[in-house]
Amino acid sequence: MKDDRVYLVHMLEAARKVMARTTGLDRTRYDADENLRFALTHLLQVIGEAARRVGDTVRQQLALVPWRQITGMRHRIVHDYLSIDFGVVWDTATLSVPALIPQLEAALAELGDPRGEPD
Repeated sequence: MKDDRVYLVHMLEAARKVMARTTGLDRTRYDADENLRFALTHLLQVIGEAARRVGDTVRQQLALVPWRQITGMRHRIVHDYLSIDFGVVWDTATLSVPALIPQLEAALAELGDPRGEPD
């Protein structure tokens, strides 16, 4: 049986990396940095892939986590990679991911995983 905490930790680690790359960054600098845009896109893909592997029981326990939107973003990145909207990537990285981090930290703490505690 898989341990969903592993996937929650992957989600949290990737989300923290998104935050580390976007804190203090403005949209103009983001738009000018192709490597950053691709890095953030990849990190969002990782979050989505890990979310996709979390089992239904844990998803139901953590109903406030927007599972469908997270996995939907992953599907768009992976399957529609020619039309990635980097504006949506920016909004997700700067608006949605910061809200996701405390949800994941709380979930991991509730599941008894100390990696959910802030650094």
